Amino acid sequence: MTTVHPPESPASDTPGPFWNPQRPGPMPYHRYRPYDERVRVPAADPRQWPSARLDRAPLWVPVDLRDGNQALAEPMDTSRKRRFFDLLAGMGFKEIEVGYPSASRADFGFVRHLATSGAVPEDVTPVVFTPARRELIDRTFEAIEGLPRAVVHLYVATSPVWREVVLSRDRGEVTRIVREAATRMARLAGDSSGIRFQFSPETFNLTEPDFVLELCDGLTELWDASPDRPVTHNLPATVEIATPNVYADQIEYMHRRLARRDAVVLSVHPHNDRGTGVACAELALLAGAQRVEGCLFGNGERTGNVDLVTLALNLYTQGVDPMLDLGDIDGIKATVEHCNRLPVHPRHPYAGDLVHTAFSGTHQDAISKGFAHRARTAAESGVPEGQAPWGVPYLPIDPADLGRSYEAVIRVNSQSGKGGVAYLLRTHHGVDLPERMRPEFSRIVQRATDDSGREATPKELYELFRAACLDDGEVRLPSWSCHEAAPGVHRFVCTLETGLRTTGDHEGTGGGPLTAFADALLGAGFQVDILDHAERGAFTFTECRVDGVTAWGAGEGPTALEAGVRALLSAVNRALR
Repeated sequence: MTTVHPPESPASDTPGPFWNPQRPGPMPYHRYRPYDERVRVPAADPRQWPSARLDRAPLWVPVDLRDGNQALAEPMDTSRKRRFFDLLAGMGFKEIEVGYPSASRADFGFVRHLATSGAVPEDVTPVVFTPARRELIDRTFEAIEGLPRAVVHLYVATSPVWREVVLSRDRGEVTRIVREAATRMARLAGDSSGIRFQFSPETFNLTEPDFVLELCDGLTELWDASPDRPVTHNLPATVEIATPNVYADQIEYMHRRLARRDAVVLSVHPHNDRGTGVACAELALLAGAQRVEGCLFGNGERTGNVDLVTLALNLYTQGVDPMLDLGDIDGIKATVEHCNRLPVHPRHPYAGDLVHTAFSGTHQDAISKGFAHRARTAAESGVPEGQAPWGVPYLPIDPADLGRSYEAVIRVNSQSGKGGVAYLLRTHHGVDLPERMRPEFSRIVQRATDDSGREATPKELYELFRAACLDDGEVRLPSWSCHEAAPGVHRFVCTLETGLRTTGDHEGTGGGPLTAFADALLGAGFQVDILDHAERGAFTFTECRVDGVTAWGAGEGPTALEAGVRALLSAVNRALR
C-alpha cells in the first residue's frame, strides 16, 4: 500500500504580506497535479491569439439534442426534441447536432423522424454522433438514410488517462481503432456529396498535442478533405483542467500545424468544469477556431457545455452580428425550460429574470440618468431611440433588443435609493418628483420596505406617494377663492380647519396666488415660506419652510392653480407631522 504524504514545505505555508492574513487550509490540495504535470502544451512563439480580435461570429453548432439530452434525468422524447429542433432552426443555426442514433431507440427514432418528415430546412445540416465501433457506425448510417445532408461525427477518447484506465490501449492501438472506423464511414458514405465527416479526439485538452495532430492529419488525408468538402476537427475541453489561456495555446498549436488547413473546419467543444467555458471558447476563437459546439443556456454533463446564448450576445455587445435571432429571449428560454425540464438561473447572463434588474440605489440612479441621457441624445440627433448607440450604465445590452420591456429594470427594496423610486413613479404613474424631493420620499419608501422585508411594487410606491403627499392632514381647506385684486396683487380668501387651532375664515395678499395663500396661513398662526415650486405633468410640487421645518408637498387638480394650492397645503401638513 502506497501512502501519499503532503509536501514538507508547501508554498502556501509561507506567510504572505501583512495585509493578507490567510493561512493554509485543511483541504488535501497536494493530491491534485497542475495541468503542466499532466500534459505538455508547447506555446507558439510568438503567441498570436492575445492580440487577435473577434470580428465575426463562428459557425455555431448546438448540441442540446445530443450532448445536452444525455445530461437530462428525463431525456427528451420525439415531441420535445422536435420542438427544440424547430426553435434552433428558427433562431438561425445552420448545423445542429440532432442525436446519438446508436445510443437509444428514442434517438434513432428522432433522426428517422427528421429524415422522413421534411422537417429539416434546406440550409440546415444535421449532425449525428457515433463512437468508433463498427456496429454503431452502421446503425448511425441507417438513421441518416434519406437525409440530403449530414455530418457524421466520430469520437474516440485519446488522452493517456483514458487510454490506460478506460480503453487499455496504447497510442498505436488507438490510431488503428480510429482509422478502421474512419475507413468504414468513408465506405458507407460512398460518393455521396451530402455527407461530410467530423472527428473529435475526446479529452483533447489532456492529450499529447503531437498525437492529436497525427490523428487529425491522418483523417484529413483518409477522408480526402478539400475546401469544397472540408472535414471538421473538433477539439473538446472535455473536462476543464487549466486556465483558458492554456486551451488557447493548445488550439493555436493545432491551428498552425494542421495539414490542408483550408480543408479543415477547426471546432471547439468546451465544458464548464472550472466555470470558464465561455472564456475558453472566446480565447479559442482568437487562437484560430472557426466553429463552436455548445448548448443554449449551458446545459450538459456535470457543470455543462459552453453557453451559446452568452457567447453570441457577448459578440453582440461588441458590435458584432451574432448571426442568430435572440430577439425573443423569454420565448427561447420558455421553450428550452419546457424541453429540458430544467430552469434557467435567474442570474444567467442576458437571459435570467434578474440580470437586467437593479435593486441598489446607486445602480438605479445611474441607470435612470442613463435612460434620460439616451432619450435626450436620440432626440437631438433625430434618431429613434431603438436605433441610437447604446450607453446606459450597468446595462451592457438594451433589454428591448432581447424582446424585454424596461418594466423590471429597476425594482425597489430596502437597498434601493431615490433614483430608482423616482424612475418607477415617473415611468409607471407619471409622477416626476423634483430632484430635491427625492431623498425625502426615498426615506419613506425605505422605512416601508424595511418594515415589510420585501420589495415594493410600482403600485405600492404610488400608494405610498398618495398617502404621504396627497392625503389630508391636520390642516384642511374646506373652501377657498383667489382673484387678482390689482395688477400684480392677488387676494386669497379661505376657510381653514385644524385639529389644534380654531376654525375660521382667513385672507391674505401676495404677488401670486400661492404667496397670497401663505399670507392667509400666517393669519391662522402658520409661518410659511415658499422655497421652491414645480409643475410637472398632472402634479404640482412645492417646498416650504413651515414654522422652521422644511418639507415638500404635492398636489393635483383640474387646474394648475388648484394643484398648486393643494401642494402648498400638503407641504404644511407634512411639516407639522
